[in-house]
Amino acid sequence: MKVELQNLDVIDLLNERHVILHRLAEDKWNENNDIYISNSEWYILARIYKKQPTISDVTKSVDFSRQATHKFIKRLEEKGLVQVSNVEHSKKHKAIRMTKFGEVCYEKNELLKAEIEQQLVNTIGEEQVTALKNILKLDWEMEHLEA
Repeated sequence: MKVELQNLDVIDLLNERHVILHRLAEDKWNENNDIYISNSEWYILARIYKKQPTISDVTKSVDFSRQATHKFIKRLEEKGLVQVSNVEHSKKHKAIRMTKFGEVCYEKNELLKAEIEQQLVNTIGEEQVTALKNILKLDWEMEHLEA
């Protein structure tokens, strides 16, 4: 482990690794594709893959402002990755779904992320990666703590 990581607390360590992994995934995607998709846009795509939520549902499930979420969705629509449509029996709500092109891009990116995970397995071992994933999946009971 690099010396500068030795003295970090768990929050900063998680953040450092998060940033590195996201950068790797973004670089891997951009090296192999002509269409740029930001990490925020991938985050939204993950929320709608194989679903047709309303924009309101997506907004509630991401950690962006309503305005930012709408901006990201508009960009995804301009890139041909999603389609926004009216919801039956509602003038207020709009549904969002991935286009076939969006699904292809999303699935290609999942394969690229699987390659990164395999590199991690090759570096630190399968048991360590499995243990890390299991720890991250645990209910840490942190959502209800006061800020």
